[in-house]
Amino acid sequence: MSGSIRDVARRAGVSIGTVSRAFNGYKDIKPETKKRIFEAAELLDYSPNLSARNLSSKNKRNIALIISGLLENNPKENLMFTLIQGVYSYACSRGLEVAVYATDSAHQRQMSYKRFCVDHSVAGVILSGVTMEDAYFSELMETTEIPCVAIDVELPGKKAGWVSIDNVAASQEIAELLIKNGHRNILVISGKKNAAVNVERLTGVYAALENAGRRLTRDNVLYCDFSEEIAYNQVKGYLKENGTSKHTAFLCFSDIMALGAMNAVKECGYRVPEDFSITGFDGIPITEYTTPLLTTVAQDMKESGFAGAKFLHEIMTKKAEMGHIILPHRLLERGSVRNIAEGPG
Repeated sequence: MSGSIRDVARRAGVSIGTVSRAFNGYKDIKPETKKRIFEAAELLDYSPNLSARNLSSKNKRNIALIISGLLENNPKENLMFTLIQGVYSYACSRGLEVAVYATDSAHQRQMSYKRFCVDHSVAGVILSGVTMEDAYFSELMETTEIPCVAIDVELPGKKAGWVSIDNVAASQEIAELLIKNGHRNILVISGKKNAAVNVERLTGVYAALENAGRRLTRDNVLYCDFSEEIAYNQVKGYLKENGTSKHTAFLCFSDIMALGAMNAVKECGYRVPEDFSITGFDGIPITEYTTPLLTTVAQDMKESGFAGAKFLHEIMTKKAEMGHIILPHRLLERGSVRNIAEGPG
């Protein structure tokens, strides 16, 4: 049986009012006192009444951006920074308070999504970087008591939603671009197997190849975890074993992996696009300075952040229910793709 607020106050050595103020996010409580209160609440399995707390006008204005797997992000990407800009831009326009928190799979197992929101006094959450195997994802699939909007992963529920581009259509478009340029033997440089965007992008490539009378098999996919280093090592190993005998193009599910693939191709004595065409995904700024310039799918993460925050606010204020907001993407055709029907470069 869980303890009461009186039990928490007694164990922490404070008044009931201090416990209440701690859970409602007041800043006039010493950090060590707040820590002692939260530890007592955790030990006693105490959770304040969320419905009552959400009647507080102060609490209604607190939202959180939780970024999962932050340490795995490559500094060259700049995606998380622009996402934060978008979230903050909307929050400022509506007088909302926004806080950014980082987590990972291990921390999610130590503290539940609900407990995290209670402890940090937030009324709604924007969740980025979560995979389908993360604890928060599993919990949110079962309950959505606290409104949540995910970036790039489907999140059904009465108080949940998600924002993304059409990853299936985008990956199908870039695969069709390679096919239009004569490439039939395409090696996919894939991300994480359990990432929702990865599954969607594989679906798009599969559709494009099937329409061209080809099939996407396991032999045509390298899983590189959205990592530049892993992509570099995998492609380098592939080239040492196969050279130019099997594939003519590398279709990468992120620009960062494309950078790794480009470096591996060059270090192995080959050229882009003369020997291998390479495409990316995301449209990060560094792709405007590669040699050659990288053909990629551009998505606006600042727009994703703004749209995610707006959607969350609408769910919180009951102006919207669960759903999916699809944002536009752009196919940027640049110099890293060659039409092989034109002959050697």
